[in-house]
Amino acid sequence: MPKRGDFKKSATARTRRERAYDSSESRKKDRASRNAARRRAMRKGVVSKGDGYDIDHKDGNPRNNSKGNTRKVKAGTNRALKGAKNGRYKGGKS
Repeated sequence: MPKRGDFKKSATARTRRERAYDSSESRKKDRASRNAARRRAMRKGVVSKGDGYDIDHKDGNPRNNSKGNTRKVKAGTNRALKGAKNGRYKGGKS
């Protein structure tokens, strides 16, 4: 068994790249900021655990947790938005 931080012998190059990317400082800060936005919404009662909603950052910047930049959206909708150009639907309302 590999030691902590090491890879299995069968680990692919993609696994190694993804793990290196996810452990970068900017990625950690973005993730912490997203989690903070979610926790704030939970305290306010906007969302709850397992309700199927995400907290969306309207401008696509996860570190901008200002009140006017976050909103509650269905998880599927939010994940569809992230694939569109600039994180928004190409032709619809956002």
